[in-house]
Amino acid sequence: MKLNIFNTADEVLTALADYFVKIAQESISARSRFTVALSGGSSPKKLYELLASTSYADQLDWTKVFFFFGDERNVPQDHKDSNYLMAKKALFEPLLISPANVFAVDTTFEPAEAAQKYGEIIAAFFDEDEPSFDLVLLGLGDNSHTASLFPHTPVLHDTKPGVKEVWLEDQQVWRITLNAPLINEARYIAFLVYGEGKAIAVHHILEDAEDIDEYPAQLIDSITGEVEWFLDEAAAANLEERE
Repeated sequence: MKLNIFNTADEVLTALADYFVKIAQESISARSRFTVALSGGSSPKKLYELLASTSYADQLDWTKVFFFFGDERNVPQDHKDSNYLMAKKALFEPLLISPANVFAVDTTFEPAEAAQKYGEIIAAFFDEDEPSFDLVLLGLGDNSHTASLFPHTPVLHDTKPGVKEVWLEDQQVWRITLNAPLINEARYIAFLVYGEGKAIAVHHILEDAEDIDEYPAQLIDSITGEVEWFLDEAAAANLEERE
């Protein structure tokens, strides 16, 4: 694990955009493609807008980038809460990404079937290889969740890589998520976290005793690659160890 701590949120976003391009270029050079699982939410949206800007758009061969989703809300793809719709507007449309390069969760199915079919899509893409994304982008919720790995949900105890449906009792909604074993197969994992509202959760994940039911993001630990945290000073404020 590596901590990258910057003064401002803008510096965090720039550093992660640079990291994204670096990993993508290395992956394309080594394997002729770059596979990335995107995160949803407001923070990643700013990252995607930056990647689609003139500063970064010409740095990659986007025809060799293949996009997946770390999680999705159980809403239609044109719904305002859809992670796919956010990424489409912020990243895919500005960069003219081919629909053939985007693998979204089909939320027209019931949640369990949607999860199963998304797992099948991922398996088919990687063919005979074990699914292993080049990069998984993650955020961190105030309650220490990441992707849709929420506290006290059964998915936290999965032992085999896969995609699962998650019922959130307090919100009365379903979500679809990559489970921790699948995320941990990735070559690189990057957390994007900024703002003082995240400081307590960051401390829980990085420095508290292990309690995955309370702090699900503690599950994330790449098997063969590395996990990097991109934080601003506000989010890192409660950390005792900063190396």
